[in-house]
Amino acid sequence: MLGAGLVLFAATFIPWSAALVQPAFALIGPSASSSWRFLLGAAMLMLIARPNLRRFTRHQWVGAFAFGVAVAFMNVSFYEAIARIPLGSAVVIEFLGPLLVAALGRRTWRHFGFVVVAALGVVALSHPGGGLTLEGVLFALLAGAGWATYLFAAQRVGTTTSGLEGLAVGVTISALLSLPFTISSARVVFAHPYVLARLALVALMALVLGFGAELSALRRLKPSVVGVLVAFDPVVAFFVGWLLLAQRVSGWDYVGVACVVFASVGVTRDSSRELLEIVG
Repeated sequence: MLGAGLVLFAATFIPWSAALVQPAFALIGPSASSSWRFLLGAAMLMLIARPNLRRFTRHQWVGAFAFGVAVAFMNVSFYEAIARIPLGSAVVIEFLGPLLVAALGRRTWRHFGFVVVAALGVVALSHPGGGLTLEGVLFALLAGAGWATYLFAAQRVGTTTSGLEGLAVGVTISALLSLPFTISSARVVFAHPYVLARLALVALMALVLGFGAELSALRRLKPSVVGVLVAFDPVVAFFVGWLLLAQRVSGWDYVGVACVVFASVGVTRDSSRELLEIVG
């Protein structure tokens, strides 16, 4: 129950932070916004976790580096996606990544069929007036690939480190990888303190609270199970986009989300024993 609750907590805070960060896109762009979130989040996590880097083993460093690369790739791609297409649609398309993780964990024709159903859901989102662009969809697909990698990297970090140490080091690596975007936009950010404050809030919500909750959940659950529980992410993202960004939700959007959620449940039908352990 605790692992499931942590995943749902992250599913709420991460899309919420994605909605709050969007006003910064007009000033410094999505990639720079992501890089500042990493930098501010890394500073917060380092102060909270205070990891003893001298005691980090080679195995822990490899895990943290893989985590940092996956998170940097996933988040920069996702921010570029939501700068071009609606938040809910971006999360649905991105969700194909963890859905494939769950499907490949079983490798049956039935689960392949569920992946096709999820793909049809994305087609439903592509209806006229749905706001999808080719560029935005491609960035969302790249974010999905990063999300799939992140699930495994996060589990490795979670099982080889304690507390928030691994997350702090991993996010610091993400901040270093995206540092050129931070440097190029520094003058603009410091000239607009309200933007810096917004980015700090987003870093707290997404990296400290959201990613911290997911990392704790991955210590308790398998990546394939987490891949199912995050099926709530598209639903929450559509609600957040409608509530905070006034993004219109049509009947075809409901069909698309329903297809993806149905596919995620179907993929893990054979994992009922694992899910029963979560809920009971």
